[in-house]
Amino acid sequence: MIILNFISISISGFSQNVKGGHGLPRPIIDSLIKRGYRFSEQQRDDTVDLTTSQALRFLQQRLRLQYWKDPADPLRTAIGQLVFEAGHKPYDTAEVYLSKYPFDSLNVKWDKFYIWEPLNLSIPSAGIKDTSILVVIDTLHEVTSDYPEFPFTYYEHPYQSDSIRAAVSLLRDYVEARDSSIIYFTGTGNEITPVWLNSRSGMMKRYWLKTDLYDSVIVWIGIQSRNTIALYLENGVSFLRPAKQQFYTDAKVDVREIDRSKLQDVKKITIKPQYWKYRSEAAFALNQAYIENWVKGGESNVSTSLDITGYADYSNKPLKITSNNFARLKYGLIWTKDDGIRKNLDLLETNSKLNHKAFGKFDFSAILLFKTQIAGGFTYANDGSKKLVSKFMSPGVITAGLGLDYKPNKTTSINFSPVSYKGTFVLDTTGTKGVNAVDQTKYGIAPDRKWKNEPGVSFMITNEYKPLKTLAITNRLQLFTNYIDNPQNIDIDWEMILTANLNWFTDVRFNTHLIFDDDTKSPVNPDDSNSKKTARVQFKELLGFSFIFRF
Repeated sequence: MIILNFISISISGFSQNVKGGHGLPRPIIDSLIKRGYRFSEQQRDDTVDLTTSQALRFLQQRLRLQYWKDPADPLRTAIGQLVFEAGHKPYDTAEVYLSKYPFDSLNVKWDKFYIWEPLNLSIPSAGIKDTSILVVIDTLHEVTSDYPEFPFTYYEHPYQSDSIRAAVSLLRDYVEARDSSIIYFTGTGNEITPVWLNSRSGMMKRYWLKTDLYDSVIVWIGIQSRNTIALYLENGVSFLRPAKQQFYTDAKVDVREIDRSKLQDVKKITIKPQYWKYRSEAAFALNQAYIENWVKGGESNVSTSLDITGYADYSNKPLKITSNNFARLKYGLIWTKDDGIRKNLDLLETNSKLNHKAFGKFDFSAILLFKTQIAGGFTYANDGSKKLVSKFMSPGVITAGLGLDYKPNKTTSINFSPVSYKGTFVLDTTGTKGVNAVDQTKYGIAPDRKWKNEPGVSFMITNEYKPLKTLAITNRLQLFTNYIDNPQNIDIDWEMILTANLNWFTDVRFNTHLIFDDDTKSPVNPDDSNSKKTARVQFKELLGFSFIFRF
């Protein structure tokens, strides 16, 4: 009997029945619970009391994949969005921060992603000869900014700040376009009308607009465009406007006309063309040799040379006129222990050419050439005596011509001037008591004259050839023949310059200069004053390292 009663009591203890224990009086039930014969009483729901942080941590744990049959369950997605919104600051805080953030401070210049090295470049068609530019020799994959508050560790590509700014701007517009907020409209009564503020919401809701006397009128509230609230009266509702005043007939409003003519003025922007282009180049070479007790012979020496060239090019495409001009100064000295300082290089020349477009690759052309030297030149005898043979403007050579200029490519010019003039002059032929006299007959000028005029034809070729990027060969060949006196004897002036670039300021230069003038005669034996004089080939060669300055 006791066992059956215990079973009955136990079943009643685990049941969901909230009423009395099978008719047993409450005192008996309390006695059984007190003595331990009844294991449980009626189940009651516990009160859940959580803080915000506790609720956030709990839901974050329940979002783990092992708790869900389907990771894409809509409930899990909604709870996840709720957790994200609750765990972060409101969007308007981020919007204000992003709108005021100085994205310009994130800029890293594109040239920092590259390693640069100087490179010598020549573009004759653009008027650029022997200039230096910077070229990219390698690319960096990790570049940071000098800005102390730069937030990123490094950039791997240029223009990352522009991409960040564009992406942030795009997502700000996207979030703003789909974001929504609820607004509650309340009146004097208890009626509350919720309206969702959303740019894509075209729904209208009816709202009763009431007064303190409980008169009401229907107003439709809705969202017609982004971040706006539209209020519309119900159809058929109108307002009574007061009657027009009849007493102030002289009332007027002062109207001042605005002069808008200045806003219509458009100033023409005139772009001034750049017709002239200038550039200069200076090459300085220094060579030294020291010899002492050298059995095979030799002589210690120090030699220097300076070669300065200035270019001025003119181009006027509307008038089809071009002009190429350069002036050049070459001067060199050599020192030896026995002879002291002597001049070994001296040239002052100008070259001007004016072209007008003719047809095809031919231009009508006019040339003007001038050559002389700047210092005195001497010939030396074995006994140590010297004789003056040249000085400034003694001699000097002027060549002018009219003809055609043919340009088969951008680096070659062939000028043919059938109407030409060559003038050779020696200004100082006597000097003071003959001390500073120059013998003009050495240059084909008559003994009683200072000037020699030669009409003839001129032929000039200029070419620049670059077999390698660092190797350039420039040739200038000038030919002239006299129509009247021995036209078969052609004057030749040929200069070749081979330049090999070592770096942006050092070149190896090999310069040759060959001259043949039938009118310029020199003795076959310089030591014999009575030796026969004849025209011979003049040749000069220079090889050495040069320091180049371009500006």
